[in-house]
Amino acid sequence: MIVLSGTIGAGKTSLTEMLADHLESKAFYESVEDNPILPLFYDNPKKYGFLLQIYFLNKRLAQIKVAQSSGKNNILDRSIYEDALLFQLTADLDRATQTEVDIYKSLVDNMMADIAGVADIKNPDLLIHVRVSFETMLDRIEKRGRSFEQIAGNPGLYDYYKELNKRYDAWFEAYDRSPKVQIDGDQFDFVMDDHARDQVLNMIDAKLLEVNA
Repeated sequence: MIVLSGTIGAGKTSLTEMLADHLESKAFYESVEDNPILPLFYDNPKKYGFLLQIYFLNKRLAQIKVAQSSGKNNILDRSIYEDALLFQLTADLDRATQTEVDIYKSLVDNMMADIAGVADIKNPDLLIHVRVSFETMLDRIEKRGRSFEQIAGNPGLYDYYKELNKRYDAWFEAYDRSPKVQIDGDQFDFVMDDHARDQVLNMIDAKLLEVNA
């Protein structure tokens, strides 16, 4: 199982689709368009932050179970582990309590822990982190046009996005649940540039060979 990680607008969904086609595997996408909690969170993050995290946790765990049991090299477009990063930032911005974050992190650890004597491996075989600059992040958020994500309608999102983008570097550095590789989404515009796409796919192929050696 392969999982993607990266900030909002990094290109995770696009790369997931490309990889699934390239590896002839299945893609599993983050529940956004049909997520009934997400618009409520953007409107009132303090009230709906914890509920949103539980919603995502439930969806991601269900996807992991299906992806792990239905073939090789299946791909998830977001890691279950990076949600704690987003929720911690929500608390640090006083939009959730630290108690809620601590309970959430403990719940994730318990749900993802292997049980002795039971074959129940939930961690990925490879994590791919797509890193983009803050400017690229803002540009892509604006272009994809989801109304509840737009700074024009909610100026407070600017500081949230800026801090979120900055924290991803430390998160990726500390991540140790599986082998990992980082893609520079500014240098390799794999969405618009076919040559960059081929370069990125070659990098991932090489990492998969290393992981499976």
